[in-house]
Amino acid sequence: MKRTIMATIMIAVAVAGGFAQEKVTLNVMNYQQADQSGYAEDVAIWEKFQKDNPAITLNIEILFNDPYHQKLQAYAAAGTLPDVFYVWPGARSAVIHEKKLAKDLNQLLGASYLKDFSAAATNPANQLGRYMAMLPQSYTYTSVMYVNTKLLADNGFKPPKTYADLKKMVPKLKAKGIAVAMLPNKDAWPMQSCLFSTVVGRMAGDAFIDSILAGKAKFTDKPFVASLQVIADLYKDGIFSREDVQVGYGEAAGMFASGKAAIYIDGDWRVGAYITDKASGKALIAPAAQDKDFALMPFVSIPGEKNPGVLSAVAGTGWAVSGSLATGSAKEKAAVKLIQYLYSPEVQAIRFGTGAFVPTRKGVKAAVEPLVAKVPLFYAENAKTSYVVDGVLDPAVYNVINDGLIAIGLGTKTPAVVAAETQKAFESWTASRK
Repeated sequence: MKRTIMATIMIAVAVAGGFAQEKVTLNVMNYQQADQSGYAEDVAIWEKFQKDNPAITLNIEILFNDPYHQKLQAYAAAGTLPDVFYVWPGARSAVIHEKKLAKDLNQLLGASYLKDFSAAATNPANQLGRYMAMLPQSYTYTSVMYVNTKLLADNGFKPPKTYADLKKMVPKLKAKGIAVAMLPNKDAWPMQSCLFSTVVGRMAGDAFIDSILAGKAKFTDKPFVASLQVIADLYKDGIFSREDVQVGYGEAAGMFASGKAAIYIDGDWRVGAYITDKASGKALIAPAAQDKDFALMPFVSIPGEKNPGVLSAVAGTGWAVSGSLATGSAKEKAAVKLIQYLYSPEVQAIRFGTGAFVPTRKGVKAAVEPLVAKVPLFYAENAKTSYVVDGVLDPAVYNVINDGLIAIGLGTKTPAVVAAETQKAFESWTASRK
């Protein structure tokens, strides 16, 4: 009997060892920027997986911002997608969803694994292709006002609640060389994603966007033009500086932390830029100041808004597995192992701790700095959400909006002109799909 048991164990070990020794190379496309807070931790995450899984070789390509999206599009068009890659849930990664180029993680990972994630993360309706092409690591609010409450108080102001409050600040702060609010837009997407989407949600609403997509409304209709006018007024009234259009996304966090602006508008993910970088031990905003001198607030009320308090939000980014991997193959199994590692409590706690996001995985705990701790509270206090423009519109349309917002910022185009250009782009895109 003992010999039989031992023989069975030896066979099991031999089978397991045989699989473990099978060499596999995974091509991975990672979204990463070297000067971002949490970079060192991100590098360590990948190094640990490689060390713990010597039979799996990771061939990692690293890009960030628009170059990442452009390269992913090129790979998709050529049929040469990496085995594992980073994906947005909506139109930013439209080709992946619409052509179903990623495996359905609902099937690949299974219900027993996915039960540890929030319902919003595992709901296929929250992704463009209506299937789980990726697993959102977070539920992201793309529009947050980072407010330097100490700077405002030192100048006799309280945190703003209305558009009129912002206008009142302009003369005094401008005289001191301080901007009331800052939103860098050289990279074209920040204004659309981090503010305009909220403005559209307030002034027009999701139902209006749905009507446009259904051909029952137009971008030239009053609600959309009025939304563009809000952005034009922010520049005209001196709340935003036109110079912000020439400021790169990576530059602005440091400018805000140094007191160049009272308010900075960005997504919730940007908290990671201000906290202590473990590699250097330095923080753009010291933890004590994060706690006492800064607040996360919703954008102020806007004259004429139909949906008060709404903020743009969307299922966050996550990892996908190429649909080209053979079912049951060693490569597919290696990809699943990598995915499960990237979504493990250990890795998600690291991401939470660096301020990258609040995980959709349940029960993740991490020691976080005050500004990061304020993010879940911000979610709880601002439950009403609206679409993110680049999450529901095709790039052929939202890129025209992005460029139009830059032109409005520079004062070279009117809201009516940008609305007309957007409608024309939408009609061309619609015609191309017939």
